[in-house]
Amino acid sequence: MIKSEFMTRCIQLAQNGLGTSYPNPMVGSVIVHNNKIIGEGWHYKAGQAHAEVNAITNVANKSLLTTSTIYVSLEPCSHFGKTPPCSDLIINSGIKRVVIGTIDPFAAVAGRGVKKLMDAGCEVIVGVLEQECQELNKRFFTFHNNKRPYIFLKWAQSADGFLSPEVTKGQKRTPVWITNSFSKQFVHKQRAHEQAILVGTNTVVNDNPSLNTRLWKGTHVLRVVLDLNLRVPTNSTVFDYKQPTLVITTKKDHPQNTKNLSFEWMDSTKNIASQICDILYKKEIQSLIIEGGSQTLQTFIDANLWDEATVYTGNTVLFKKGTKAPSIKGSNKTSTIKNDFVTHYTNFKL
Repeated sequence: MIKSEFMTRCIQLAQNGLGTSYPNPMVGSVIVHNNKIIGEGWHYKAGQAHAEVNAITNVANKSLLTTSTIYVSLEPCSHFGKTPPCSDLIINSGIKRVVIGTIDPFAAVAGRGVKKLMDAGCEVIVGVLEQECQELNKRFFTFHNNKRPYIFLKWAQSADGFLSPEVTKGQKRTPVWITNSFSKQFVHKQRAHEQAILVGTNTVVNDNPSLNTRLWKGTHVLRVVLDLNLRVPTNSTVFDYKQPTLVITTKKDHPQNTKNLSFEWMDSTKNIASQICDILYKKEIQSLIIEGGSQTLQTFIDANLWDEATVYTGNTVLFKKGTKAPSIKGSNKTSTIKNDFVTHYTNFKL
């Protein structure tokens, strides 16, 4: 008897790999004998053991494997990458029943794992909590199916709808904080889970942001600066070489690439948002946070190239004039973080 609760456990385990498994998907696996879990595992990092390997390794009594069922949230791999094929390990371990959440969209797998298992005489069941398993790896599926990163939009706005107050002459280059410290920490947590963060020229010129994850433990993301005319001052923090930084420009005479600082050219006469997606797809970036400014965010909204958006509203802050927040519509829900309102929009479809 197939029980969805065991696939739910696979999904729970897989989520431990958020932010560490790139470019691989998040995968969880459990091994069940007589309706009891006797082994479980998840994939932590590319080049390290896959979920199925860890689950089988964690079974104390290997003699039970021949009468056990293995559940896995994503189709077991069938090719040699940095590690051997998991489908071979399942076959060689003597497991005869395999329950899979969803087929892997990666061309090197994409049904081949299922075929190999079936050809070896395994009973294979596919599609248990399929939608949930696909949503788990929404970044991975979007990257392989749509040939672009999964895109998060994020901005903070005042209670009267401004991203920042009016800029005055000689104003110091520093961020204007609208939200409370808890919201800021939540933003850094999200940064630690994704692969890249993008801002426009004016954001760097006016705010001089660091774009790191200093408020949350995790790997610093790739900083992407949209600087069409190379106006960003060279003494900006994004040029401190402390983490990888990519500048996208329309100037062909851009500087040479150096360690942790590279440049990519794009055509100013073509769609900006889609070109950025193409550049990041080529660089194998599966997820992108766009944090501003208003024009950059609106460009992606108007092109319908976004999957989720989080808008933080500082309920006690009023600017009266300045840079207006972007205009966005869609399915949404609102929560609070202390005295901040947080509205989450969804545009993602499987």
